[in-house]
Amino acid sequence: MKTGKLSENVLKRSILKQIKNRRPEVLVGAAVGEDCAVVALEEDEVFVLSTDPITGTTKDIGSLSVHTALNDIASEGAEPVGVLLSCMLPPETEESEIRAIMKQVEETCELLNVEAMGGHTEITKAVNQPILTVTGVGKAKRDQLLRSGGVARGDDIIATKWIGLEGTSIIAKEREKELLERFAPDFVSTAKDFDKYISVVPEAAVAIKSGAHAMHDVTEGGIFGALWEIAESSGVGLEIDLKAIPIRQETVEVCNYYDVNPYILISGGCMLIAAPDGFGLVRELEKKGINAAVIGKATDSNDRVVENNGERRFLTPPETDELYKFM
Repeated sequence: MKTGKLSENVLKRSILKQIKNRRPEVLVGAAVGEDCAVVALEEDEVFVLSTDPITGTTKDIGSLSVHTALNDIASEGAEPVGVLLSCMLPPETEESEIRAIMKQVEETCELLNVEAMGGHTEITKAVNQPILTVTGVGKAKRDQLLRSGGVARGDDIIATKWIGLEGTSIIAKEREKELLERFAPDFVSTAKDFDKYISVVPEAAVAIKSGAHAMHDVTEGGIFGALWEIAESSGVGLEIDLKAIPIRQETVEVCNYYDVNPYILISGGCMLIAAPDGFGLVRELEKKGINAAVIGKATDSNDRVVENNGERRFLTPPETDELYKFM
């Protein structure tokens, strides 16, 4: 396609025409000639905003980008309202590819009941693969916000679903042919489909109602990076049981095959929650069909420790995600 902004015809038929899910808070949304979105809040509400790019893969970037941005919103205890999209595409991009990305975006928006409120799409030689940056917009009651730094000493630390879901799915899609030479088709198919677990919006809603003190979605840097971040922002220590951290066998096998450390692998779909009654929260999550486990406790020391069969290792600041080493 020609470099520069999309033509009005392409914009209308491949992007705007696909935006169907609407929110009452959005007074001005995506339209030709509109450069801004306008959102109304109640008197006691505040905006919660987050932005993230998807650069580690080109597979399913429409859905991944929306989930990534809105997981951050949910982790603050806010209700997701909408997204703004900035899509940079190389000149060899076909209109059908643009339509496919936007289809993924809209399907994910409909799933989470949010609106694609606007954005910008451009063909440029500055990129050699599609780069999609999504800004998530949410709202929350002023007195109900949660912070990653809200962990209290003595809190139980809970991990939802399983670590490595996003990374496993990306690797399985990028290297499907290689994996099929080693593993059964059903195994590879299951690993690819781990992206169906990416949203943490459902567990965030349960955690808020159950009196959680803090939440943090596990993304780049994996579970070890996320544990360090919540401890550092809260000024607490941690005692974590490595064997209690939930992980799927597919993730173990795929990571072993490519010599990837699953504990430092991007783990969208897994959320860390700090709560005074972790086991009670796990029961509430399981009632909603969400796997979860208490993996440790916040302490009043400065040590952030992971224990495995009597061996203790100290957590360090987040490292480069294993996905980038793999890619």
